[in-house]
Amino acid sequence: MRRFTTVLTILLGLFPLSFGLRFLLDPHGAAAGFGIDPWPTGAAAGYFAVKGIRDIVIGLNLLALFALGQRRATGVLMAIAAMIPIADMVIVLTHGGSVATALGIHGLTAVIVLFDAWLLLRERRTADLAQPVGVHS
Repeated sequence: MRRFTTVLTILLGLFPLSFGLRFLLDPHGAAAGFGIDPWPTGAAAGYFAVKGIRDIVIGLNLLALFALGQRRATGVLMAIAAMIPIADMVIVLTHGGSVATALGIHGLTAVIVLFDAWLLLRERRTADLAQPVGVHS
C-alpha cells in the first residue's frame, strides 16, 4: 500500500505542475477544459497566469515535502490543498459551467486528493513499524 500511496502522491504533485504550465503557455487551450466559458480576454486574461502559478506552487510544495520524506506533512498539505478543486468545482457550478465538468473533473480530483491525504496520514512511521509490540523508547 505504501508504494501505491507513493506513486499517487507523486502523480498528484506532478498534475498541478502540468496544469499550471499549460495555463502559462497555452492559456486558452487550458481554459477550455476548466469548465467555464467564456474566459476573460484583454487585461483580465492575466487571471490565466494567476491560476497557472497557483497550480505550479501547490505542486512544488507537495513534491518538496514528499521528497524530504515528510509523508505526514505532505498528507496534511494534501488535505488542505483539496480545497482548491472543491473551490474550482463550486466556481464552475456557480458561473454557468457544466455540472458534468464540475463534478467529473474538479469533484473527482478533490475526492482523489482527500483519499491520498487519508492514506498518507494513516501511515505509521517506519520506526514505529520496526519496533516489536510492547517495546517503548
